[in-house]
Amino acid sequence: MVIGGAIIWALTIGVLAYAGRTRPKPMSVRGASRLIVWGGVAFPVIVLFLLLSYAVWLMPQVRPWLPGAMDGTAEIEVTGEQFWWRILYLDQAGKPAFETANELHLPVGRRTTFRLKAADVIHSFWIPALGGKMDMIPGRDNTLSLEPTKAGIYRGPCAEFCGTSHALMAFSVVVMEEADYLAWRAARTQAPVAPQKTSGQELFFRHGCAACHAIAGTPAIGRIGPDLTAVGERQTLAAGTLSNTPDSMIRFIRDPASIKPGVKMPAFGMLPDGDIEAISAWLGGLK
Repeated sequence: MVIGGAIIWALTIGVLAYAGRTRPKPMSVRGASRLIVWGGVAFPVIVLFLLLSYAVWLMPQVRPWLPGAMDGTAEIEVTGEQFWWRILYLDQAGKPAFETANELHLPVGRRTTFRLKAADVIHSFWIPALGGKMDMIPGRDNTLSLEPTKAGIYRGPCAEFCGTSHALMAFSVVVMEEADYLAWRAARTQAPVAPQKTSGQELFFRHGCAACHAIAGTPAIGRIGPDLTAVGERQTLAAGTLSNTPDSMIRFIRDPASIKPGVKMPAFGMLPDGDIEAISAWLGGLK
């Protein structure tokens, strides 16, 4: 598309320069008619036909049209919520294996099928470095298939306006070598180990954080907000809005709406600074 756009731009500028400098004279009716037919009708029809043909050729690679066409691929269910991403990894039988939020881990050179849902309004799932986007519509399940070809860390935005903090709704995509991915996934599917008890954990439960968040290996099983299991190892906080640092965690706990307007998480600025710092330190150590 970049190459095609550059060629069309060059042709347009060339015609403009020719008309304005090389031959700044009125065109004949016959010449103007030819320009309209060839430049305004034939050329766009040919270009759009070629783009459509290319898109149709690509479709089988990103959409599993036939039953069983994607057998053997990894499956991940992603649900768009205001303004974060619920990510559920499925096992080979298509049943839930474990849940996380706002960060995808994918194996390089292996195709993954995404089941895309929306919990509230229309969102749109898009990883520009890997492929096209797909809308997430309440009450409807859409399917997208992608195959990363290069290890690295990429960014995916929400590509459909979904509310006040739409521009602050993103996720990280960590593409790993196959062995590293399998090791990471095996660690997530093992029986959860209870995190080390600290004052931060006690304060997390005392102040009601477990009512909205879940953490494997603890009594926290909230479903309203993102799952915070291993939140300390994620690339970002607040769905791609902040870098994952202790200061960022403290800022978001104290006043999330000042960072993400419209977010459903209440502010905890009334807590003593020591309590917020202890909770932040405990969450940051969950890996």
